[in-house]
Amino acid sequence: MPALVLLGAQWGDEGKGKATDLLGGSVDYVVRYQGGNNAGHTVVVGDQKYALHLLPSGILSPGCTPVIGNGVVVDPAVLLSELSGLNERGVDTSKLLVSGNAHLITPYHTTLDKVGERFLGKRKIGTTGRGIGPTYADKINRVGIRVQDLYDESILTQKVEAALDFKNQILAKLYNRRAIVPAQIVEELLGYAEQIKPFVADTTLILNNAIDEGKVVLFEGGQGTLLDVDHGTYPFVTSSNPTSGGACTGAGVGPTKINRVIGILKAYTTRVGAGPFPTELFDEDGEKLRTIGGERGVTTGRDRRCGWFDAVIARYATRVNGLTDFFLTKLDVLTGWEQIPVCVAYEIDGKRVEELPYSQTDFHHAKPVYEMLPGWSEDISKAKTFADLPKNAQAYVKALEEMSGAPISAIGVGPGRDETIEINSFL
Repeated sequence: MPALVLLGAQWGDEGKGKATDLLGGSVDYVVRYQGGNNAGHTVVVGDQKYALHLLPSGILSPGCTPVIGNGVVVDPAVLLSELSGLNERGVDTSKLLVSGNAHLITPYHTTLDKVGERFLGKRKIGTTGRGIGPTYADKINRVGIRVQDLYDESILTQKVEAALDFKNQILAKLYNRRAIVPAQIVEELLGYAEQIKPFVADTTLILNNAIDEGKVVLFEGGQGTLLDVDHGTYPFVTSSNPTSGGACTGAGVGPTKINRVIGILKAYTTRVGAGPFPTELFDEDGEKLRTIGGERGVTTGRDRRCGWFDAVIARYATRVNGLTDFFLTKLDVLTGWEQIPVCVAYEIDGKRVEELPYSQTDFHHAKPVYEMLPGWSEDISKAKTFADLPKNAQAYVKALEEMSGAPISAIGVGPGRDETIEINSFL
């Protein structure tokens, strides 16, 4: 039985929640392996819409065990709030597992994130202000607080005091802010301990045993490939590794146990926050995509920047992730265009470039080279098979598949759980 990684193949917001939820009824575990509550998923079940920020999408699938892996950074207040909200709507959250090695977002992380971004002014990165970056920085600097530290007050106190020795100097002397009292942070964190304790587990051991027993494990990435801290449009990236390699380190499962890597592609392109975006539209087409596609961030509430499909980025995602399949989402949004441009290459300093340039400078200056594909006007939301799609929609999908370098195995034709065409099974 397979272990699968499912991740965003663009700048995030591709519809990973829909894809994960589609598979959720067939898998035993769904694992978030990186990021925090800066990554939102919208899942539509019947007439109910769920906005998830930290919890794995599999929490909505009965029989599936949702897991927050060691590579995730956890805001305990957000975690408990999300659980409470789902419980109030009748969702059973009792199966959730949280790695004891996951790092905690504390109030001083969110404070530093917000004041630091404001301090950058026009050079700001476009973070969500939720403390994600500072928490990962503390992890790398070995001054982080982990979930397991909640259960040893002495260690927790020592770690908080050590972290704030330096951070209070920054807050007071650089940002002209009041110093944070360590004892107050410790008291707040300890207040979450007993509520979270039933979920805390050695998730690495559980997941490896599950795979060895033949159970299906789905690893769910947040954000997208182009926001990966190593492989994205640095510095306009997140602070972790949403790419497929991140699943191994962020869940503690070796690469030889991964059978399939599925990339989620939107039928056009969007991104949130600052940074280069070659196919971005500033005209009525961009506004039309934003309106029809409902392109507003689930977590941030910010309008997404919209543009045409970028095959250069798709090919790059195939390469760095080792993608075996694509799930193409939001094809229905493109209904109504007479012609649909697709970016097939870039022009940089007068030269045609068909692969993503490694140079940040070159990518900032990249201009899209478009190929025009015929559009369609028929409603595709009721399509159940690939043959049900209009001929031009079929041709569009086939063209994207050929340009992107991996087979498109499923197509989203609407937001609902049942509005998906499955061409090849992922399991």
